[in-house]
Amino acid sequence: MAVFKVDTSTAFVFVAVPPAPKVVNRQTGEIAVDRETGAKLMTVGLTIADEGEANLYTVSVPETGLSESLAVGMPVALTGLKARDWENEFNGQKRHGISFRAAAVTSLVPVQG
Repeated sequence: MAVFKVDTSTAFVFVAVPPAPKVVNRQTGEIAVDRETGAKLMTVGLTIADEGEANLYTVSVPETGLSESLAVGMPVALTGLKARDWENEFNGQKRHGISFRAAAVTSLVPVQG
């Protein structure tokens, strides 16, 4: 399957849905892990607005790549965002789509100290 880099350098990116564990199997509750590092994978819903258009994307991120305390409405930066097409068959029906993965989601809100 093809993998494409996604440029968000001119976009405004905000948290729409806070991070949650990425579940591989809903029946067993198995959580996805990064194949290279073994880190638990999380999903975060992001609103990405650019050129007068905004869309909601669910992005997978290793838990180690998430800023602490990401909250709804918080502006963030994405590192290494990639899109990958996928296709599978479930109960005799073919499904396909695009999944998004980032190396990191970093808060742009200054840390209060």
